[in-house]
Amino acid sequence: MERKPPLAGIRITDMSTVVFGPYCTQLLADLGADVIKVEPEEGDSARNIGASRATPSMGPIHLRLNRGKRSVTWDMKTEEGRQAIRSLLATSDVFIHNIRKDAIDRLGLGYDEVRKLRPDIVYVHCTGFGLDGPYAGLQAYDDVIQAASGAASLLPRVDGDPRPRYLPTLFADKVSGLHAAYATLAALMMRNRDGAGQFVEVPMFEAITSFNLLEHLCDATFVPPAGRWGYTRQLDPARQPMRTADGYISIAPYLDDRWVRFFQAAGHPEVLEEERFADKTLRRMNMTQMYEVAETILPEKTTAEWLALLKQANVPAFRCNEIDEVLDDKHLKAVGLFQERQHPTEGTYIEVRPPIRFSAFDYPKPAPAPAIGQHTHELGQELKAATDGRGATDSTSTARKSG
Repeated sequence: MERKPPLAGIRITDMSTVVFGPYCTQLLADLGADVIKVEPEEGDSARNIGASRATPSMGPIHLRLNRGKRSVTWDMKTEEGRQAIRSLLATSDVFIHNIRKDAIDRLGLGYDEVRKLRPDIVYVHCTGFGLDGPYAGLQAYDDVIQAASGAASLLPRVDGDPRPRYLPTLFADKVSGLHAAYATLAALMMRNRDGAGQFVEVPMFEAITSFNLLEHLCDATFVPPAGRWGYTRQLDPARQPMRTADGYISIAPYLDDRWVRFFQAAGHPEVLEEERFADKTLRRMNMTQMYEVAETILPEKTTAEWLALLKQANVPAFRCNEIDEVLDDKHLKAVGLFQERQHPTEGTYIEVRPPIRFSAFDYPKPAPAPAIGQHTHELGQELKAATDGRGATDSTSTARKSG
């Protein structure tokens, strides 16, 4: 018998915007949760990232970020809108938002008020900065958090360009979204165990600082410090993709025996006879110099020749792909990571399936990303039926629909 997804029967009211919160709820929707995206009339601003094809506010990132969710638009300035959100929260297991505390309190949707509607609710507040600190309430976006957490200082330490720079991916938003997802799951497990809901705070600044300092606190971990902060392998300018005869390659010898096999397979065993590389201790001390020597050797062969040679020598290596080449990667094609799907209004698009696989269930096929307010009437009818006692209040009765 086919087993249900792990979050089947869990309803999530999602008032988060942009990427941080919506990425969390996208992951939870993939796992079977019924995610209700509560949007303003103009829609979440993330809908407008990239070029829409047929419909305004149906941009390419929205198609993936909000797949499997239902969208409603309720005007919180009206009593009708406020009553609708209260009715939805009364039937929800999780409430997640990224609205500043003073603003959410003005809406009457702070934790103390919401748990009056649903005492065991898991209330997840996605914040920029922890609510107990002096930065509480400051606006936060990915750029701001990369700057505040020190992430923007990492590239200069590698390439020598003194200007701080952002890593060119929304890593602060997405990593924080992962933190929010596991926090939500943990709180749901606690509720299943003891029956109580709780308030969960997920601050971006703290999440990304913790993420970065896992390795980069390094020798400054000790009191007093045993050395400087920064994981030297990650900050080594020589440890970068290197040019071959026809492209670029990543090599990762790391361990001493692999370095030995690399130089032997490369046809340059004489490098190991140099005084600076004469034994394991010296090679470890002079690893940057070994990368520099490798960089002079790699242009002797093509990327394909190196990959074949290093595979035989059991030295980790891979071709350095351009971002637009990944769609054609033979491995990713074989595992079906990319799938062409049909959106009812936007036509054919590329979906990126969840990367994790489970032996006990298959992911439900997600409904297409919704238009703004597409499910407002549908949800209104469901909530009315629940209030009137004519329908079940749990979300197992609310199968995802494409509209």
